[in-house]
Amino acid sequence: MLFAPAPKHLKDGADAEQIAATFLQKKGLKLIEKNFRCTHGEIDLIMQDGKNLVFIEVRLRTQNNFGGAGASITPAKQQKLTRTAQRYLQIHGERPCRFDAILMHSTEINAVEWIQNAF
Repeated sequence: MLFAPAPKHLKDGADAEQIAATFLQKKGLKLIEKNFRCTHGEIDLIMQDGKNLVFIEVRLRTQNNFGGAGASITPAKQQKLTRTAQRYLQIHGERPCRFDAILMHSTEINAVEWIQNAF
């Protein structure tokens, strides 16, 4: 049985997440989990930064027609991420945490913009 290749936007998204993870690991963060999913949504990367757990949203936007990568993290998206993080903490235990964003305009390591405490 032959499988069709993944659509380009899915491959680009997975590539962006891998680049973001590599970038953050070089900055000293430790990868805990990728693509945590629950009924509330998904968190792209969960990493450890010292004593803090960091929930990271990775956004790739090659076009700025609709405001770019940062503008795509709307209040509704932030709420979904917050509920998903709360579920993660219920499962794995409460601890200090923050929400970061990785914004990219291409799938290149030099295209990474890291925003700590994004919301």
